[in-house]
Amino acid sequence: MLIPIFAFLVGAAIGWTLFQGTPLSGIAGVYLGIGVLAGLDTVLGGVKSVLTDEFRTDVFVTGFLVNVLAAAGLAWFGDQIGVQLALAAVVVMGWRIFNNLGLIRRQLLSRFYEMQRRRRVEAEGS
Repeated sequence: MLIPIFAFLVGAAIGWTLFQGTPLSGIAGVYLGIGVLAGLDTVLGGVKSVLTDEFRTDVFVTGFLVNVLAAAGLAWFGDQIGVQLALAAVVVMGWRIFNNLGLIRRQLLSRFYEMQRRRRVEAEGS
């Protein structure tokens, strides 16, 4: 669980350091926004995988790279043909982010209720 959170914090720190006080407009803002969404999507997918005991570092790293490259490639291709395909990447990653947040919430609530149930059983047994 610490690897996705650590990766997110390192990326946020690098981004904050490099772009602090620099307004990004136009195409740079679009590509940076897509990169941030891809990173957030990957981090939340990693957290979800940890909570379901399915986390693998190789899948996490390659998932991040594929997400960023696919989204940037789609946005670039859209720029070349004059269609805003970046919007498609934003919609898909936004849907995945909210889906992962819902799964994380359910997993955390299940663990919380299971912990409460165990405490109740232990209190009744003693």
